[in-house]
Amino acid sequence: MRAIRSLLFGMLAALACLLQVTEAQAVPSFARQTGMDCTTCHMSWLELTNVGRRFKLGGYQLTKAIAPDAERPLVTTRFDENPPILPLAYMLQFSSTRIGNPTAGNTDPVADFGNGTKRLDNTIAMQQFSVFLNGKLADHVGCFCQWTYDDTVRHSQIDNAEIRIADDYSGDSFKALYGVTINNSPGMSDIYNTTPVWGWPYIGPVVSAAPTASTVLSSAGLGQQSVGVTAYALLNQTFYLELGGYKTADGALSVFRAGVPKADRVEIEGTAPYYRLALQQDWDKGHQSAEIGVFGLTSKIYADATDHSLGTDKYRDTGVDAQYQYITDAHRFSAMYRYIREHQDYSANALGAANSSNTVNEQTGKISYYYNKWYGVSLGFQKYTGSGDSNLYAAGDGVGGGSGRPDSTARILELNYLFSFTGEETFRRNRIVVQYTDWSKFNGGTTNYNGSGRNAKDNNMLSILWWSLY
Repeated sequence: MRAIRSLLFGMLAALACLLQVTEAQAVPSFARQTGMDCTTCHMSWLELTNVGRRFKLGGYQLTKAIAPDAERPLVTTRFDENPPILPLAYMLQFSSTRIGNPTAGNTDPVADFGNGTKRLDNTIAMQQFSVFLNGKLADHVGCFCQWTYDDTVRHSQIDNAEIRIADDYSGDSFKALYGVTINNSPGMSDIYNTTPVWGWPYIGPVVSAAPTASTVLSSAGLGQQSVGVTAYALLNQTFYLELGGYKTADGALSVFRAGVPKADRVEIEGTAPYYRLALQQDWDKGHQSAEIGVFGLTSKIYADATDHSLGTDKYRDTGVDAQYQYITDAHRFSAMYRYIREHQDYSANALGAANSSNTVNEQTGKISYYYNKWYGVSLGFQKYTGSGDSNLYAAGDGVGGGSGRPDSTARILELNYLFSFTGEETFRRNRIVVQYTDWSKFNGGTTNYNGSGRNAKDNNMLSILWWSLY
């Protein structure tokens, strides 16, 4: 703990100097555009409120009043100016993580927890620097476009990106928000923060031990690899519908996976249909809201992105989700739950499975409470179950070896503190997160799960993360 505290103090000092160099008035582009406190649209980053959900559905159009003859800067980092013509924003993330026992069970800390050149556990890592082009581009057209540099692998590439074209209709007895979105991650268009792309935990360390089992949606396997077009509508502020499909981002649309290394590419055969249905309700003058829904994606993924003759494997993901929020200035509470079941058919058997088909089930749930918007605690869990497979989950050296089963369960405790160096009460752009992940089961076992002496608790993680938005 002394080492963690020393790392935290060093991180504080380094970022304090950095923020003194940058303009103190810097705020995210959406807040500059709307003139609203970030917590109007977010319970806390990233979780959207009912106001934030409608802002996103409306194509990021809401803008603070501007005089007709007023000048607008091309780019600005100030809040007290008119919204800029180019709505840019910036994000910086540092982390320091201590892994329970990185060397148990014949693991290689560099290979299993690092980037191949240095050991990243128990050291400070600048895990992400992002530049955003976010906001209104023209009437009825808005965007959320992110480019990210990861210093742990010294590589940059496109991140989540979407362009929205939106409009609304308001009659005596019928209202609708509707539009079309073009994006590069199945599920990123969602508005409830229950699907995996924007799901909890909203931030995590670059150093981690992940279970072998995962679904295409929960692992974001097609994120920044595909491009999709979906049409959506929110009817009478109650029924939400979204339908569309995703294809490999190639040709003229390859910009949607710009920077992705060829070795990491994933390609889809044809079009992968995506659907999203939800029922929502707001009450108590907007202080309370609830949602329940279903979503899904069916995809055929080539065994080898460079040789399509090897065939495809088919993945059918079906999910259900629910969310509840209670939001006031003093007290904020939310709860969410997500379940995804994936059926896997191995025609090409790119994974080398022993079975001709398998299932993977993924569950995530959490409850969060924030006091006075700035002090928060979250408690949640992640659970994976599914078919046993002697090849996919075989015993072996390292973190990934298993007992023939995909079963893994983790409990996650997270503490949050938001603040500003400049004393601003409205726009607190800095966040410290202390996150503890406790694995009670990992890759099918509690003790000696890999056959080489590694226990589930050896993958426990204590992380301190710094998250800043400008």
